[in-house]
Amino acid sequence: MLRQYLPLVIAHTQLPDVEIVVADNGSTDGSLEYLQTQGVRIIVLDQNYGFAEGYNQALKLVDNEYYVLLNSDVRTPEGWLHPLFNYMETHSKCVACQPKIRAELEPEKFEYAGAAGGFMDIYGYPLCRGRVMSNVEVDNGQYDNIEEIFWATGACLFIRSKAYWDAGGLDGRFFAHQEEIDLCWRLKARGASIVCVPQSIVYHVGGGSLGYESPFKTKLNFRNNALLLYKNLSSDRYWWTYIFRLLLDWVAALQMLAQGKPKNAWAVIEAQTEFVRIYRNFTNDRKQNLTLTTNKKPQGLLNLWLIWQVYINKKHKYSDL
Repeated sequence: MLRQYLPLVIAHTQLPDVEIVVADNGSTDGSLEYLQTQGVRIIVLDQNYGFAEGYNQALKLVDNEYYVLLNSDVRTPEGWLHPLFNYMETHSKCVACQPKIRAELEPEKFEYAGAAGGFMDIYGYPLCRGRVMSNVEVDNGQYDNIEEIFWATGACLFIRSKAYWDAGGLDGRFFAHQEEIDLCWRLKARGASIVCVPQSIVYHVGGGSLGYESPFKTKLNFRNNALLLYKNLSSDRYWWTYIFRLLLDWVAALQMLAQGKPKNAWAVIEAQTEFVRIYRNFTNDRKQNLTLTTNKKPQGLLNLWLIWQVYINKKHKYSDL
């Protein structure tokens, strides 16, 4: 992926004062040797810190007004960065944004993890303009307006460096998956604006680190979702939300078992068990987040139950919700 997409990043990122930095997160596949031939700045980490903490370790060494967190499996067309930069330069209250994300393998469609901007329902289920549950829409320009969102994808996240560090950066304990939602929730709860700028388009392969059917990925998604709810959801809503989500996660595990995916079903149980074991380690984070919260119901935290809308009301597009 790196060898395929890095040359395009270099060729198509033509703005003054842009520095292309690649963090080598403990790779063992010859990536470091390749990077040394590409004329980019290389930050070599001493081990694999995971997606979230790997970014934190690398960004400590980067002194710029803006960061763009960009996955190695993202194709960047010519001019991709200009709309994002121009928007941030002219909207001082906006702390982060994302481009429109299409699927590299099906370029007429939105990409699952990000699409045209992320949202969340009342029980913590993420969704996007262009992707609701497993239904991914064809991009016909239906979401080409710049819109306030709840979370921006970590595949291509443009963010002010000061806002990143003021909010504490990505939570390295998440390792990978939904860490950008956690960060964006903290930012939104403190009154910040986050938008999707669809005039910029990039193409994401997805599943590059962990395949879509990976039990470890399933575990991380379910565990991290429980953690971000615990860290950020207000006390008047948290416990009944947690109990209901616990029941829904059991239903999801039974569904996976019925689909012949016993390892994924067991991963859901492992995720719940691990959450119970470690959630107290996040209590201070929760206290700090709730103390700093100025907006308990930030825009993009939707007042709907996604599962009901999809499976009972048969609504499979964001525009139908």
